[in-house]
Amino acid sequence: MQSELTRRHLIRAGLTGATVLAISRLPVSVFANENADEGQPIPFLDDQPVDAKRPMVKWQDLKDWVTPKGELFDVSHYGRPKVDLDSYRLAIDGLVDQKQSLTLDEIGRRPKVDVVATLECSGNGAGPGFMGAIGNARWSGISLSKLLQEFGMKPDAVEVAFWGADSGKEKLRGEEYQQNFARPLPIDVAMREDVILAYELNGEALPESHGAPLRLVVPGWYGIAWAKWLMRIEVRDRRLMNRFTARDYVTIRGERQGDRIEWKESSVGPMNTKSLVGRVTRRGDGSIHITGAAWGFEPITSVELKIDDGPWLQTVLDEKNDRRYCWRFWSYDWKNAAAGEHTLVSRATDMKGHVQPAASDDAIKLKKTYWEANQQYPRRIKI
Repeated sequence: MQSELTRRHLIRAGLTGATVLAISRLPVSVFANENADEGQPIPFLDDQPVDAKRPMVKWQDLKDWVTPKGELFDVSHYGRPKVDLDSYRLAIDGLVDQKQSLTLDEIGRRPKVDVVATLECSGNGAGPGFMGAIGNARWSGISLSKLLQEFGMKPDAVEVAFWGADSGKEKLRGEEYQQNFARPLPIDVAMREDVILAYELNGEALPESHGAPLRLVVPGWYGIAWAKWLMRIEVRDRRLMNRFTARDYVTIRGERQGDRIEWKESSVGPMNTKSLVGRVTRRGDGSIHITGAAWGFEPITSVELKIDDGPWLQTVLDEKNDRRYCWRFWSYDWKNAAAGEHTLVSRATDMKGHVQPAASDDAIKLKKTYWEANQQYPRRIKI
């Protein structure tokens, strides 16, 4: 019902058709058209049971570069709020020259921006049963930077905070306080051209589960930064410290400094370099076709595959769908594979030389929180 109401607002603003046209020009499938012989799927021996009712990418079925809406995960921290679309207003205040309160129609009349970006939960990969909280989708909305420029920012502004309609009680120093979800972005990130306030997902009205009527889209950053059910944008002169920046979504990691370990806490932000073996099939010629995806904040430049205890092998990166802040598919054809059980593991490298770490590397071994789990993930199969 809420999605239909949102659609009605947007159609009245004359927007939906333009988005569908722009989206229809983008490729959607990679694995399916690499070769007419897709082969017979080989299941993973180490697959873990997942909640079938929860939207999640099913790696063994992955073929499409753009994730269908029904498979794209969603997370809420205070439940799903009920937003009255007819009375909806987006407040823009704080250190701005002109404080504003925009209706959906006023938002919809501004130029539309289309962005394709990978959304990943910062806890994705923390355990074998939680590996599909990721997806690549098309988001449409308005430019945040142009909105901020339109209403002007004071020179002492250091960050922009995004407040959602969802709220709950938090206990702080022995007292309970009602708080809305909120996350900030530094000014330089907020002013990027590809950061948008989205009202559409894959060419359709943004569903309630993904923050209707309006959510923040921050390509290259973990999903916690993509605030949903937006009600207020506040330009600030000091850092916002709350549960989602100062207590939760804070990674504790040790770094070796000579013979000692220095422990540091950092707020979860840009995505780390990561890859996964997603799908294995046997083709008619007997070869084993291995495919997967890689992603991160920086562009992926290579993905290597290790079979059992062999050397690292270069895979073939998809060149058709190579966009920054989007996952990139890769593939490898394994000839003359021996019968029996085998272990497959991938590692990605980005353009700045960041290599996806093994679980035994300090970057993972000395990480004490489950967020930002980008370790190599071995998969087992039987031929």
